[in-house]
Amino acid sequence: MRAASEGVREGEVGVYGPPIPGQAHDKRWGPSYVLNDGTNHPMIGFGTYKAAGAQGPSAADIVGDALAVGYQFLDCAQFYGNEKEVGKAISRSEWFDRDDLYLASKVWTDAIYEGRAAVRKQIDATLKALRTDRLDLYLVHWPVPGKHVDAYLELQDAVKAGKITSIGVSNYAAEDVDELLDHPGVYITPAVNQIELNPFLYRPKTLQYMADKGIVVQAYRALRDGKAFEDPTVLRVAAKHGKTAAQVMGAWCLAKGAVYMPKSTKKARMVENADVVSFQLDGDDLAALDALTTEDALAAFKALYEKCVVRDTPLPEDDPGIKRDITAG
Repeated sequence: MRAASEGVREGEVGVYGPPIPGQAHDKRWGPSYVLNDGTNHPMIGFGTYKAAGAQGPSAADIVGDALAVGYQFLDCAQFYGNEKEVGKAISRSEWFDRDDLYLASKVWTDAIYEGRAAVRKQIDATLKALRTDRLDLYLVHWPVPGKHVDAYLELQDAVKAGKITSIGVSNYAAEDVDELLDHPGVYITPAVNQIELNPFLYRPKTLQYMADKGIVVQAYRALRDGKAFEDPTVLRVAAKHGKTAAQVMGAWCLAKGAVYMPKSTKKARMVENADVVSFQLDGDDLAALDALTTEDALAAFKALYEKCVVRDTPLPEDDPGIKRDITAG
């Protein structure tokens, strides 16, 4: 197994290419963003949600393939239900030591609702499942009304205890971040907000708000689960650059300053998805891709937000604490 100090070998997956002008370049995992706490965050990672189904390779095998082709940032979550499998893949990897990896996870709504002790218990469960004594990043998965701020306060304590390096949030609207930062007990600004982001759900107001607060955005569903690979605009831009639809959508995320986290169960696709730093989209490309977001898409996002903030909790979907007028775009 390679020592962390050796860095990334020449010729490995395109994620770890040469330095990008204007971007940090961590010797361990290549092109990176600098978070507001001074740590580096890889620009590209591997999403482990639904990493395996009822049939086919296990999540451990799939994550093992991702490590073998060069991914070093793994995005995990309590909700994904496969952290033990991810931990198994990490433990048997011949490619990376723990210090080569960037491990992130999220606490789900049930624990958030139950309170700080449940959040603390889940952090410990994730550490055990991933077979590590610390997490590089840990997030509050959804802003459960009346509960999410307490969950975040527990994350601050976990940083103090040395269990977590950086903390943040996920699926937070600007209004949720305002609520969090207005609490007198919050003294660590979230380093990251993980949100759904792709050319079909482009949210420029939200991106600008997060940038103004110094919060880096992670993009999930960056590839829309492959549902946009036949879109004429995406294919036209792909043909122009001699790239695939997936690579164009990944490059779009990076152009927006977001962390890109593709997922696939196929090794060849993992390599393809990561090749997004070898070219750049121009202004015409970005304008065409930005225009793919419709008002219907934003309305659907708001409806999903209102449902998910109380999912797997006793709170009803008409709970008065649910924010009904969030910044969707």
